[in-house]
Amino acid sequence: MGIRILCLGDIVGKAGRHVVSQKLPQLVRERAIDLVVANAENIAGGSGITPNLFNKIRSYGIDVVTLGDHVYKRIDIVPTLVASERIVRPANLSRQAAGRRFTVVTTNGGVSVGIFCVLGRVFMNMPSDDPFATADWVLDSIPDNVRVCVCDMHAEASSEKVGMGHYLDGRCSVVFGTHTHVPTADAKVLPGGTAFITDVGMCGPYDSILGRRKDKVLKHMTTGMPCAFEMATGDMRMCGVLAEIDPATGKALSIERIEVAGGNLDHAYDADDSRQKTEE
Repeated sequence: MGIRILCLGDIVGKAGRHVVSQKLPQLVRERAIDLVVANAENIAGGSGITPNLFNKIRSYGIDVVTLGDHVYKRIDIVPTLVASERIVRPANLSRQAAGRRFTVVTTNGGVSVGIFCVLGRVFMNMPSDDPFATADWVLDSIPDNVRVCVCDMHAEASSEKVGMGHYLDGRCSVVFGTHTHVPTADAKVLPGGTAFITDVGMCGPYDSILGRRKDKVLKHMTTGMPCAFEMATGDMRMCGVLAEIDPATGKALSIERIEVAGGNLDHAYDADDSRQKTEE
């Protein structure tokens, strides 16, 4: 029997945290999920992650957190990046950058799983090294006895994410795309046995523009004037993929999209801006 790995897309702000806290534990029980990996670089007010929020989402049942171009937006996360084996920064940042470039964790069933993330370079503003060469380095660095491996490709361009899927086909168990917050319909097992999707979407408010209030974003888009992009809270959904992996070979047996509706918070938008800045 294979192990089941759930990969969740970018958890965005308060709404993202809320829907994950409400829906993840039940899904893990119902689907007998062995490991949960989630991108959480947008968890603090839509940009960055704090130690408190890292511990909070870990308590929801997330086993390993991956990050992206907002990794250092909240500088107080750095000690956690250094100390915890349950959070990884993009592996293709500078070697001198704080944080782990990959991690290996063991499921309750005794299966070792390697997890890492890389940044794309097309249309991305954060300086980074070649993600393909870095992925090679990570796979060479993970112990040979670790057969199951998961890669979060955090990138803007669909072509670059698809390219990474094919580049790692047969060498990674799962390659899932994040960053664009929009789920794609191409979940599949590639010929070499890698479960792949271009983008899993986000865990957050879909009554929004990529997690932000529609009215605020549209004001900027239609006038060109600067505007604070406050977080939205309507139509919460938890999105990701569930892949079943053969632990003996590391090959994927199946992959399916996961999308769990979470309703709305009490108000369409969170009007308490001061609370957003400290908690979200």
